[in-house]
Amino acid sequence: MNKIVLIGGAPTAGKSYTARKIAESLKMPWISTDTIREQMRKLVRKEDYPLLFRFHGNPARMAVKILNNNTAKEMVVRQNEESMDVWKGVKAMIETDYTWDSFIIEGVAILPKLVSGLRLKDRSVKAIFLVDEDLERVRKTIYTKGLWNDADKYPDSVKEREVEWVAAFNEYIKREAKKYNFPVVSMGNRDDYLDEVKRIIGG
Repeated sequence: MNKIVLIGGAPTAGKSYTARKIAESLKMPWISTDTIREQMRKLVRKEDYPLLFRFHGNPARMAVKILNNNTAKEMVVRQNEESMDVWKGVKAMIETDYTWDSFIIEGVAILPKLVSGLRLKDRSVKAIFLVDEDLERVRKTIYTKGLWNDADKYPDSVKEREVEWVAAFNEYIKREAKKYNFPVVSMGNRDDYLDEVKRIIGG
């Protein structure tokens, strides 16, 4: 049976790295919900998908504006509202794109509540959610690599707000994954956590 692997989780939780390593191991293609979102922005009308364009624009200015005007919990809500629109594209790909027999999709738009509504007859879906609760590691990633944009393209004054956002998103993911009975894997030791991911998805 064809297999679809969905990897969700907070920013900096290692979703892209995990998707790439699992894809290499299982010889499967993978795509990010960020890529799906950008393709949707080229194809749909803004008035039909307003939330899809909420964070669209100059990334540095957007980071300062959004992070200064929202609490960490409000940022989680705003992100998830955008994800609701992105999910429409993700779901369409899962249900109708048979170019790939099996594939991996990763990104913040993979949310437990949304995945729980999938009903497929001819494809097996494995969903897993990643968290990284080592806030010092999260902080280092944000301050050196950036989250909203490249680290040197927006001010450090808002980066601590991003750390708070990641922490709040981790808590949201853990709570929602438990509610809908999906596995959560903590990044922890990189090799160990990848082995756990492989075991869960059956790879």
